[in-house]
Amino acid sequence: MPAKEYKNSRVAENREQVEHHIREILRLIGEDPDREGLLDTPARVTRMYEEIFAGYDADVKDILGVAFDEKHEELVIVKDIVYYSQCEHHMAPFFGKIHIGYIPSGKIAGLSKFARLVEAVTRRLQVQERITSEIADIIETELEPHGCMVVVEGEHLCMCARGVKKPGSKTVTSAVRGLFRTDAASRSEFLSLIKD
Repeated sequence: MPAKEYKNSRVAENREQVEHHIREILRLIGEDPDREGLLDTPARVTRMYEEIFAGYDADVKDILGVAFDEKHEELVIVKDIVYYSQCEHHMAPFFGKIHIGYIPSGKIAGLSKFARLVEAVTRRLQVQERITSEIADIIETELEPHGCMVVVEGEHLCMCARGVKKPGSKTVTSAVRGLFRTDAASRSEFLSLIKD
């Protein structure tokens, strides 16, 4: 059975209005929305918005809802989960990798659930700091691990392509919960294992 594909239902329901507004933006920036290359742009952008803002229709807590009883209580890491999001300040893309580690306390989740969780949280207007905290909080609430840690690396086009124009610069954020807050050895193990 294929993974559930989320789409933003509000964009789909309001397709005509969204296309109209995109057409107006094209006109207001000095473009001719009737020229050949732009004729289908409002429809294409609308379809893209259905996809890149699909996180609004995802139930992030439900994603980790199916957990398995397992006695494993050692560190589990899912690293290098690629994500794409949209900065809520400029509606410009940012993207990178997310690394998740947790120490189970009797419940584990299927590994693909972490990638689905990342998709659900990042496919919204976001800031990197919130993504980091939300993922850690959801894991802590749903799996009740001894501890979890999330590290998010991001390259932000609002910083690379405009403003200070510093391409290649990366932002790194982390969220630390439970045992990882107090146990320096667990933190160090996680950080050493996510290094390339």
